[in-house]
Amino acid sequence: MFLNNNEHMPIVSISLNDEILKQIDNLQKSLGFSGRSDAIRAGIRSFVSEEKQKEDLSGNVNAILLVVHNDEYDNQVTGIKHSYEDLITTHLHSKIEGDKCMELFMLKGEANLVTDITKDFQTNKKMDTVKLVTL
Repeated sequence: MFLNNNEHMPIVSISLNDEILKQIDNLQKSLGFSGRSDAIRAGIRSFVSEEKQKEDLSGNVNAILLVVHNDEYDNQVTGIKHSYEDLITTHLHSKIEGDKCMELFMLKGEANLVTDITKDFQTNKKMDTVKLVTL
């Protein structure tokens, strides 16, 4: 949606920690956004687009789910993983740097279950990155 200078855009306040703010500033500079707000709006548009794609999934699907987290939260990953054992065909766990771990799940099953496991990881605030790729 494009607004001309005379139209009002609602303002939404958010709190960001220093690490995320630094990452947004780096993206703003490297991608050429005019300010933090433009960078954040682009991120929100991308997020909304990805969520829309997940909503449109139906039937039996193959997918890859990538999850990055601090190793102290392995037990939370295991808890979610056990709830979806029939959906997960392959699971890889790897230390990637420092205390960070990467989980790679190969999924095969009903679209609604693929969406559910993705949401379970996304809504867990202990996860740093959650990315679903459907095949």
